[in-house]
Amino acid sequence: MRKIPELLAPAGDMTCLQAALDAGADAVYLGLETLNMRRLATRNFTQEMLPEASRRCRARGARLYLTLNSLLYEGELTAAETALRFSKPYVDAAIVADWGAVTLCQRLGVPFHVSTQMSCSNSAAAQFLKQQGASRVVLARECTLEEVAVIAKTAGIEVETFVHGAVCVAISGRCLLSHDAYGCSSSRGECRQPCRREFLIREVREGENADAEFRVTPHTVLSARDLCSLPFVDRLMAAGISAFKIEGRARNAEYVKAVVAAYRAAIDAVHGGSFTAERAEEWCVSCERVYHREFGRGLFHGRPGAGQFTDTDANQASVRKLHVGVVLNYYAKAGMVQVQVQDQPIIPGDTLSIHGPTSGVVDLTVNALKRDHETCERAERGTWVTFACPQRVRAQDKVFVVRTVKEHEEVN
Repeated sequence: MRKIPELLAPAGDMTCLQAALDAGADAVYLGLETLNMRRLATRNFTQEMLPEASRRCRARGARLYLTLNSLLYEGELTAAETALRFSKPYVDAAIVADWGAVTLCQRLGVPFHVSTQMSCSNSAAAQFLKQQGASRVVLARECTLEEVAVIAKTAGIEVETFVHGAVCVAISGRCLLSHDAYGCSSSRGECRQPCRREFLIREVREGENADAEFRVTPHTVLSARDLCSLPFVDRLMAAGISAFKIEGRARNAEYVKAVVAAYRAAIDAVHGGSFTAERAEEWCVSCERVYHREFGRGLFHGRPGAGQFTDTDANQASVRKLHVGVVLNYYAKAGMVQVQVQDQPIIPGDTLSIHGPTSGVVDLTVNALKRDHETCERAERGTWVTFACPQRVRAQDKVFVVRTVKEHEEVN
C-alpha cells in the first residue's frame, strides 16, 4: 500500500492558515517577521499570533512548523535562539538552513527539519543529517523522481519535496544575482527576483556595430515556470515521499485554498484507487484559476528544457478578484450576510469570495439581493445589501467579486 504523505501548506497570515486547514492540509508552515526566506513579504506572523496559530492547528489535528531557514550572521544568533525558545511550545518542528540554527535546535531540544536550502541531494547526506538530529530533510529541488525514491527508501529519515509553486532558476534557490545587482541576498529572504525582470543588454566594444543591443525579457531567459505535480502525484506517492510541500507563503488565501484542495483531492484519489489523468487535468484547471506563471514539471523528470521557462509575463491566473467591500453583520439563524459596498457593485449571479482571519476563504454565488426586506437588482458603492451565505463569516471580513480575465477586461 502506498504511503499517504503529509500535505504541507504555506501560510503568510491567519487567513491563509485558516484557508489551508479548511482545504484539508495536514500541516502548515509559517515564518515570523525575521530570519526566514520570506522576510520581505508583506505578510508574516508575529510572536503574539503564534499561540493562536498553534491552537487552530492542534484543534484540527494538524502540525505546525516554523521556518527559520535564513542563513544566520553572527549578530543574529541571539535573535534565533530567542525565536526558538519562544516557539518551542507552539510548533512541532523548526525548518532550518544554517548549521548555527541546527546547533541551537540540538541544544534547546527543538525538533528540526533541514530546509531545501541545504541542498541535500543524496542518501549519504540525508543519513548524516539524521545523525545530527534532523527528523526530516527537504530534498534539493534538483533531485529527479528516481533519485527521490532511492533516498526515501535508503536514508532512514523522512523525506519532503516541493510539489507545487514557484521555482528558482538557481541551484536550490541559492541565487547570487539578487545580492550582486541589488545588495539583497536571496539566501536571507531578501530576493528581489531579478530573474523575473526585463533587461537591456548592450555590446561593449569599439568599431562597427558598437551600439548593438538586445532586450532580455522574463519569458526568454531565467524565469522558470511554476511547478505543478498533479499529473504525476501517483508516481510521487509511489516513491515513498513523507511530505508534499506547497510553495507560497507570499501568496494570497485563495491560492492556498485552491491548491491545497486540489492536492488533497489528488492524494485521496490515489489512496482510494480513483486517480485518473482526466481528474488530474481538472485539478490543474482549478489551480490555474489562482496565481501562477504557467505550469511545468520542475526537475522531477530530469534537466528541464526551454519549455520549462515562461512564455508570458507575470500572473496567468484565469480569474481576477476585485474588492467589493466589507462584512457588516452575519445573521446565523437566517444564514444571511450584510455587506457594505465600497468599490465594485454586486449583482445577482456574481461569484463572491469572502476573506477573514477566522473565516478563512468562503466562496459563494449570489442568488438574490435584499435591502430593507425588499429585493433589489444591484448594490452600488455606498450602499449596504444582504444575501444568503450558508457558511459563517465575520464583521470586517473583506468581500471580493471574482471574474474571469475576459469579464474583467470587458468591465475595464
